[in-house]
Amino acid sequence: MYPFVPLKFEEKSSEEMQQNSAAYYQKMLSRKTVREFSDKPVPFEIIQNCVLTAGLAPNGANLQPWHFVIIQDAAVKTQIRKAAEVEEKEFYDHLAPKAWLDALAPLATDEHKPFLETAPYLIAIFSKSYELLPNGEKLKHYYVNESVGIATGFLISAVHHAGLVSLTHTPSPMGFLNEILHRPSHEKPFLLLVVGYPAESATIPDIHKKEFTEISSRF
Repeated sequence: MYPFVPLKFEEKSSEEMQQNSAAYYQKMLSRKTVREFSDKPVPFEIIQNCVLTAGLAPNGANLQPWHFVIIQDAAVKTQIRKAAEVEEKEFYDHLAPKAWLDALAPLATDEHKPFLETAPYLIAIFSKSYELLPNGEKLKHYYVNESVGIATGFLISAVHHAGLVSLTHTPSPMGFLNEILHRPSHEKPFLLLVVGYPAESATIPDIHKKEFTEISSRF
């Protein structure tokens, strides 16, 4: 059993909480998915802090079923782009049903993913179904997808808060990431996050999010 220690909690007034929640909402309202990146360097310490923030996410039994691979090496990024574009071409040409392609059409996406080489960082997020202990035994993990999904949300938020932009990329299948990044078979690629500065000429689709009443209900 873990030792239990007093919770450090500073209660705030309703007014301050309202201000904080509104400020955070406005901050996140400016977050946009970007597909055109600059190759401008980003200090590693910024990425490290963002990943450390992701590692603070709540998770099943505190087993922390994730692994983050930070990719900066140009040759490795090229490998990833080539492998991803093979899967993406198969998806667009053969695998995706028409309804899915119709849904993607307004975003003008295709199999070409130059951002995988241009952006200064890729962060490959792996989910771990178990931990391999030094004695060879397997320690099963619980609520893996839920935990890694929450950690990914923390990471995206941290990247935006730091002043960078990101893109969630999920070519399917993503098994090539295990091979390129030398990750064991019990780790499953969850998502590839592209991180950096936007290109000066970057544009984004003029899309809008659903209103509060469309995404929530109250009893």
